[in-house]
Amino acid sequence: MITLLLVEDDQDLGKILKQYLEMQGFRVLLAGTGEKGWTLFLEEHPALCILDIMLPGMDGLSLGKKIKQKNADQPLLFLTARTSKEDILKGLKTGADDYICKPFEPEELVLRIRNILRRTGRLEPEALHIGKFLFIPDRLELSGYGNTYRLTLKESQLLKYLLAHRDQLLRREDILVELWGENDYFLGRSLDVFISRIRKYLKPGKDIQLETIRGVGYVLRTTIDDPRPNGRSSGRG
Repeated sequence: MITLLLVEDDQDLGKILKQYLEMQGFRVLLAGTGEKGWTLFLEEHPALCILDIMLPGMDGLSLGKKIKQKNADQPLLFLTARTSKEDILKGLKTGADDYICKPFEPEELVLRIRNILRRTGRLEPEALHIGKFLFIPDRLELSGYGNTYRLTLKESQLLKYLLAHRDQLLRREDILVELWGENDYFLGRSLDVFISRIRKYLKPGKDIQLETIRGVGYVLRTTIDDPRPNGRSSGRG
């Protein structure tokens, strides 16, 4: 399990973030001060340090600098309520891999964390099973039945979204808003093209069906290897 160090003096926010990150499969060490964060860093050697800049006593920038002096390769991500270029530059000069300004959505924090971990080689690419296919979203790669397909970014995003909602009816307008940001006629035509391509890729999988519910949306059905967390295989014996 990947260990994260979270240094945040806002107790409520710290607990919420800790709980959310643990739900995403991380082990989270929570500290309310820079001094406590430094102690945990030395004891636990976390894969990533997430530091609030505004801390009592030793602030986040000072802690980050101290961590980098100890281990120049240690990934850092700063949390800050500050938005001025000067503050951002100070964080980046400290050696931060990224920063995120408050307020932010927990999903965005997880995305940035995973990006840093992958970039620094601390997280293996996500691999998802679709029947007998292997889908690696980060590599835009779908392989199975002797073939390997290089997907476009939008194909990969669409397939991952369908897979995350397997066996659920997804309305066209919801897919468009989720992946394109708006429900538009011309984008809808693009969606049709991407659906056709994905259906063609998955055609060899007899246990996989990408159904079109006319006038409503789509359903991805597969009877083998549920890729969702804690999902159960529904293969029939």
